Amino acid sequence: MKTILLLLALLNFHLTVFAQYEERHRPQFHFSPPSMWMNDPNGMVYYQGEYHLFYQHYPQDIVWGPMHWGHAVSRDLIHWQNLPIALAPDPLGYIFSGSAVFDRENSSGLGSKDNPPLVAMFTYHDPSGEKAGRTDYQYQGLAYSLDRGRTWTKYEKNPVIPNTEKLKDFRDTKVFWHKPTKKWVVVLAVGNHVRFYSSRDLKEWQQEGEFGSEHGSHGGVWECPDLFPLRIKATNQEKWVLLLSINAGGPNGGSATQYFVGNFDGKTFHNENPSETVLWLDYGRDNYAGVTWSNTPQDRRLFLGWMSNWDYAQKVPTSKWRSAMTLPRELRLIRTDKGVRLEQTPVIEVGQLRDNRLVMRRNFRVQSELKLNAQSPLNEIAFAVDLSKTRAKTFGINLRNKPGETYRIGFDVAQNNFFSDRTRAGNHDFADNFAVRPHTAARLSNNRILKMRLLFDVASVELFADDGQTVLTEIFFPTEDFNNFEIYADGGAVQFVQFQMWELKSIWR
Repeated sequence: MKTILLLLALLNFHLTVFAQYEERHRPQFHFSPPSMWMNDPNGMVYYQGEYHLFYQHYPQDIVWGPMHWGHAVSRDLIHWQNLPIALAPDPLGYIFSGSAVFDRENSSGLGSKDNPPLVAMFTYHDPSGEKAGRTDYQYQGLAYSLDRGRTWTKYEKNPVIPNTEKLKDFRDTKVFWHKPTKKWVVVLAVGNHVRFYSSRDLKEWQQEGEFGSEHGSHGGVWECPDLFPLRIKATNQEKWVLLLSINAGGPNGGSATQYFVGNFDGKTFHNENPSETVLWLDYGRDNYAGVTWSNTPQDRRLFLGWMSNWDYAQKVPTSKWRSAMTLPRELRLIRTDKGVRLEQTPVIEVGQLRDNRLVMRRNFRVQSELKLNAQSPLNEIAFAVDLSKTRAKTFGINLRNKPGETYRIGFDVAQNNFFSDRTRAGNHDFADNFAVRPHTAARLSNNRILKMRLLFDVASVELFADDGQTVLTEIFFPTEDFNNFEIYADGGAVQFVQFQMWELKSIWR
């Protein structure tokens, strides 16, 4: 009898989860919160077989409010287990963005030799100080866990980096261990630049250098920095990459993430590109505040972003939950004729989402359109086109639904750019600037074989072009799911070298 009751309880739990994740526009293979508001990914760390994802969360409403750290874990970066809220506001303030590390040697003394701690460093935001007109309402705090991240204790002597200079926008800590100097380093955003601090114990911090006031894009405030080393593909040469989100000023409007390539000496970052050079991580409108996991196996550099844009994030048409994350991506450095650049692709674990292969064709032409055998809105499409034998002006993938709404993504041969057109993709009256025009991304590769890999969820697409040299992420809100997919070509034929399409599985069923 007990066994039957247990099975019934488990069945009821799974049915409840399934119903929850069947809500209109709810992503089926991207992480989204069980309910209410979510924005920046935080505290991402790998520990004892689990990838921890914390995130900015307001558990009382579907708009931004007093920030908590929501929490989920995964063993494969694809399937997620939701856990209780990890950090909640206290008298020092709201819990803004930050990071987490495994303090392997217990340098902080917050654990023990046999049980070293996970340590999170985050920004406190004091709303009363902000309301009073002060500028010292943000400062940095610590918390630690001794039980695999399940519960967290805030450090009794917070804040560990006080805002003695009364700096506005003094936030978003990213901590890492710097082997050459044998110190912990934290990079945080300070208005229009970033600042570096070092420590031997994660508790006492010394200010080092600054970077950025005269580099890159300054269309908006700088936020959510990340700094890490990467080896250039097929070489042993190492460079440092600095990620930096800005709001606003993105390449297609609103918030976006830029990056810099150079070197880090333990005190400051040195940009190897001209100061006016702006490198965008993602040209779509919906990848922001992304950072990478620490302590990952095989030193993989794994990235995750918030799949929205501050221009309209609090207005999108979802009622019980709001926002999703991008798919986890693996970052690499490659050499191009313009210098060293980032390349990003979905993590290899995404392959387990593939269910049925719907199409597999080689060496064929499409003159106008070719309907694809799609029954579900969840699909992955990968193809290669020979541009030297293509006469079309534009080509790509077109999505339709029964009400006649369409979403189109593809390549403009004359302009040499990729584009995403959600102007007729469903509901967009919630924000005047959501679907004004198609969004574009210049092609960075000059190879005659153009590659596009697209992953379509219920209400989003992620494009990885030319093996991830150009990336574009966008959301959309059709009134009914898109389940009619077709290849289209305008103004001439397209010569396909290869074309594959898979139906993808939901991670919640």
